[in-house]
Amino acid sequence: MVADSPPDQAPRASSGAVLPPRDAGRDLGLRIASDGDWLYRGSPIHRMPLVKLFASVLRREADGSYWLVTPVERGRIAVEDAPFVAIELARTGQGAGQKLRVRTNLDEWVPIGPQHPIRLRRPTGVAEGSGPAPYVEVRDGLEARVARAVYYELVDLAEERLVEGRAWVGVWSEGDFFALHEQGA
Repeated sequence: MVADSPPDQAPRASSGAVLPPRDAGRDLGLRIASDGDWLYRGSPIHRMPLVKLFASVLRREADGSYWLVTPVERGRIAVEDAPFVAIELARTGQGAGQKLRVRTNLDEWVPIGPQHPIRLRRPTGVAEGSGPAPYVEVRDGLEARVARAVYYELVDLAEERLVEGRAWVGVWSEGDFFALHEQGA
């Protein structure tokens, strides 16, 4: 996490290392496609350890831009929709007491709960008129779009609940209810 620094000082990481200025950096030629594939100048990166290394230094700025940030360099990358895809669902328990986890396309397990909520939003680059899709926060504003197969598994576990006077279909995890779809919408 970057601590706020006075304007005359470079920002510092939580470790105390000086980070490159926010206006420094260049386009790295990297893009994360909407299916979760990482590409360098249009060619897929097939080395998973390299992709995981890049993902470990991926940051999202308040303006929505994505950057790879190391203690010595910053570079902008393009993200078509979300940087990760939730490709597998695991469940323990049932009903309001159940705990759900998703596995991302980079083999990271993320528990669905207050720290990693499901939220609904319209996917980037999708035509108007299509409904919102579920996303899970992985870390620090970085999300995983829930893959269609995982969404269907969530729907199989879903129940209807009134939220602020409106009927929603959703799932429970770690004691919280996460809406997937508004009834009648």
